[in-house]
Amino acid sequence: MKHEDIIRKLSLAEKCALLQGGTTFGSWPNERAGIPAIEFSDGPSGVRHQAGAADHLGLNGSEPATCFPTAVTMANTWDTELEERVGAAMGQEAAVQKVGTLLAPGLCIKRNPLCGRNFEYFSEDPLVSGKMAAAFVRGVQSNGIGACPKHYAVNSQEARRQASDSVLDERTLREIYLAGFETVVREADPMTIMSSYNLVNGVYANENEHLLQEILRDEWGFDGSVVTDWGGSNDHAAGVAAGSTFEMPAPGLGSTRELIAAVEAGTITEADVDARVDEVIDLALKVTPAVEAAPASFDADAHHALAREAAAAGCVLLKNDGPILPLPAHAKVALIGDFAKPPRYQGAGSSAVNCTKVDSLLDLIGETDLDLVGYEPGFERHGGENASKRAAALDLARHADVILLCLGLDEIAESEGAERLTMRLNENQVELAHAVAEVNPNVVVLLSAGSCVETDWVQDARAVLYCALGGQAGAGAALDVVTGAVCPSGKLAETWPVRLEDVPSSANFPSEEKSAEYREGLYVGYRYFDTAKVPVAFPFGFGLSYTSFSYSGLNATADAVSFTVTNTGAVAGAEVAQLYVAKPDHEVFRPEQELRGFAKVELAPGESKVVTIPLDERAFSYFNVKTNRWEVEAGTYELRVAAASDDVRLTAELRLAGTGAPNPYAGVDVTPYDSADVLRVDDAHFAALLGHAIPSNEAKIERNMCFRDLNHGRSLIFWVVWLVLRALKNAADKSGHPNLNVLFIWNMPLRALAKMTNGMVDMGLVDALVREVKGYGWAGIALLALSVALGWGVGVGILLWALWVLAPILFAFVMNLVRNNALAKKIASASHTC
Repeated sequence: MKHEDIIRKLSLAEKCALLQGGTTFGSWPNERAGIPAIEFSDGPSGVRHQAGAADHLGLNGSEPATCFPTAVTMANTWDTELEERVGAAMGQEAAVQKVGTLLAPGLCIKRNPLCGRNFEYFSEDPLVSGKMAAAFVRGVQSNGIGACPKHYAVNSQEARRQASDSVLDERTLREIYLAGFETVVREADPMTIMSSYNLVNGVYANENEHLLQEILRDEWGFDGSVVTDWGGSNDHAAGVAAGSTFEMPAPGLGSTRELIAAVEAGTITEADVDARVDEVIDLALKVTPAVEAAPASFDADAHHALAREAAAAGCVLLKNDGPILPLPAHAKVALIGDFAKPPRYQGAGSSAVNCTKVDSLLDLIGETDLDLVGYEPGFERHGGENASKRAAALDLARHADVILLCLGLDEIAESEGAERLTMRLNENQVELAHAVAEVNPNVVVLLSAGSCVETDWVQDARAVLYCALGGQAGAGAALDVVTGAVCPSGKLAETWPVRLEDVPSSANFPSEEKSAEYREGLYVGYRYFDTAKVPVAFPFGFGLSYTSFSYSGLNATADAVSFTVTNTGAVAGAEVAQLYVAKPDHEVFRPEQELRGFAKVELAPGESKVVTIPLDERAFSYFNVKTNRWEVEAGTYELRVAAASDDVRLTAELRLAGTGAPNPYAGVDVTPYDSADVLRVDDAHFAALLGHAIPSNEAKIERNMCFRDLNHGRSLIFWVVWLVLRALKNAADKSGHPNLNVLFIWNMPLRALAKMTNGMVDMGLVDALVREVKGYGWAGIALLALSVALGWGVGVGILLWALWVLAPILFAFVMNLVRNNALAKKIASASHTC
């Protein structure tokens, strides 16, 4: 241990108290031992530090900060150096706001387009996710504060997010869902990691020894703190034993009592506690000097300029017939679309930033050399018909040379806590695009969305610029690209399918059951589409430019590939060269090809540069579930240098001896996975891939029963609670405006009451509630019958019945307060003992 001298000064109660939040976003300090509190803050796209009343859903206001482009936009840059600069700026703002650890970046794999938080994550590919995350972490931590990559691991949906069990095979876990985290740990040494809400193969991520100890700490060498997601702790003692450090947000002293009792009972050892306390002390002593030395302010203008640069680099030109872009000076432009005035620039939920300023297209277009002939919103932002807005937009379109048509997903469509309901744009936008094109075919669509959308409307546009979610400076960035001040260089970090039904996980996403079954296995994103030969709207790695590039001179070894890229066009630009590895003669099933490296190269017209992409053994490896190791299959590999996953420019072959491991699927029927026929994998083949029976989805009455499942209970009171919640949820869904508070409760397990109420509820009270859900209250009917039999009347009988139901709950509530008070005095007494 690094801080044994400090730990020796602490009582068991003091040590246990340190392993939880003291406030919603702050750790528990110990002044006597010289352990300062650590302030955490949300921050995937900007610091969301709440100086006043704090919450974890982004409902209350926060201090002004720069809203940088979201992860989807940054991933489209494929520019790790730029991401590191953004991370450094964000880390500086966090330190200025006295934040010691920034809860970012998010690098969960984009398994399905409907995940409500896809805007907050980088890619469907673990290499892109890991490299971009590592760059961000390096940038943040260059300020002396900590970064916290999240959500570890296999966290792919918002439905049931605190109690969903992600069921998948070990190979898919390692190659797809853990690989990005491995990259960020090995390349950036983050001070913290956030565990996810969900279970992974039957064990909560935060108490999963396989994830936290065997892989994260022992195999990858992580020696920092593991922080629970807010309310993500299930069994605090089990979490501490498995390697989890902080239970957040502020569960109260009930959790401390649990931990003390576990040590005293021998369930965990005091050495387990000491190991976690050592991590707490180490983090606090690392970040506090940087926070204390931080300046009083940051350069908001410079950070806004950086945000604009990043947003422009993340714009992806999907279509450019003519080419119509860039627009010439003094083109007569009509600005149409509601997103042109109040922009759609960030996601909703815990990532929402209170911006220092927000640019809009309408405000900034006057600063360009374009001639604006007018603006019309054209449609209702959140859906629905408005004939007058539509008519005014069509009239304006007739008077312009070019239409800048601003389409996108609204703020309600993409949010933490809820899945998207569809992959389509609102129909009023699609209809307007078609109507405008009939009036004036020179339509340039500026699309704002945090994930892919269906693209049947693209035929009505001559150009489509995907701006993703560009942050507070995204509008200026879009204009920079449209006018040619910036040559577009962004490329898609996720595949855009033709329709949702083409996505292999679409059949069971989001899972409304207890388990989320990852039946598609390795075949996520381009790994599926390329292997199964399913046509897509826009492939992974795709993006157009105002210039053109040629590739030549490939040299390949097992250690690196090098080749020359030449700008063959008339303007300066940047190309993202991608390296895919394939093994056509494989014995062990694998995707058609997998990204194993990339490089972004800036080139003047006519300029050539030699690009080198390093390789290591992992580039050719697969995870063997029999040997429990990374193995290399012997034979010939193809190295494919490409401009996109479907645009291979150079190829080379390489023969490797391999490691000689046996085929882990010999004698096992995994036929669907041999050909990526995974849209509808049956139980038998999925069980064969798992290597065990598929877990039951039966709802159980226990601490982790979600409010949404209370109808399976046996309590009249909780049936009423369920009916009220269902009515509120259905009403919100019908209106098209999901209620995040209701959804959070709907998907919340009962035990979360003990983790999210700042000590008002403990597990004893949760157990009393579970007892009632099991139907304990019905026994009170006997008291009603007895009251009637004794002549006391029905009223008295009902009162006795109510007391029968409520007495255990009230007793547990009072005992929690009494025990917390006693422990608080004990800790205070120890803290004053020298």
